[in-house]
Amino acid sequence: ILVDNCENNMFYIDMELNRRDTSVKRQCVMADIRDRAKIEQIFSELRPQIIFHTAAFKHVPMCEMNPVEAVKNNIIATRMLARLAEDYEVERFVLISTDKAVDPTSVMGATKKVAELIMQSMLGGSRTRFAFVRFGNVLGSNGSVVPVFKKQIARGGPVNVTHPDISRFFMSCREASQLVIQAAASGTGGEYFILNMGADIKIVDLARNLITLSGLTPDQDIKIAFTGLRPGEKLREQILTEEEK
Repeated sequence: ILVDNCENNMFYIDMELNRRDTSVKRQCVMADIRDRAKIEQIFSELRPQIIFHTAAFKHVPMCEMNPVEAVKNNIIATRMLARLAEDYEVERFVLISTDKAVDPTSVMGATKKVAELIMQSMLGGSRTRFAFVRFGNVLGSNGSVVPVFKKQIARGGPVNVTHPDISRFFMSCREASQLVIQAAASGTGGEYFILNMGADIKIVDLARNLITLSGLTPDQDIKIAFTGLRPGEKLREQILTEEEK
């Protein structure tokens, strides 16, 4: 059951699933997770067994400029969704979280931290097993920096990096999806799952590598411009808090 408020995204995912395996039954439902009546209708009629909750506002600058919308979508709707999952005895509920929820400095990170706490608060007496998965940037996903850099390179530059020392953890779509599915199949509820992503990578190094892979020379064919940190943005992200270690 694909639930999305963006018809184009859902259309292309549905096409991809059909191309990979025509025998899989699919249903596309246009809905906003903040619409309680519509979401409850989905639970009542379709009776999902497992929920992968990926519907979040995740762009740090956008959430900084629109904090009320971030709270409504990432916190209030998540709480409503979790309670409905419990009411309709969903077997497993997996929240997709982010490393930005660790000691958050942004509205986006703070809302995802509260969403994690909501998952932990649902324990005790519930038949639904709640868990969350926390990871860094997913290469090639919506909002990934890689497509942005590729467009800037195709235009002849410059490639914009916020700070020469800024770094992030990266993982592939395959790694991210496998971790999420594993989280749904593991544990007894209340756990949080974190992928070992190795060392963080400097964004400027990623930019230089993409320029080189495009057959061009960094700082000669394509310039790199440093634009300054955006509101709420950290130089480095963490996977765990000191207490969680």
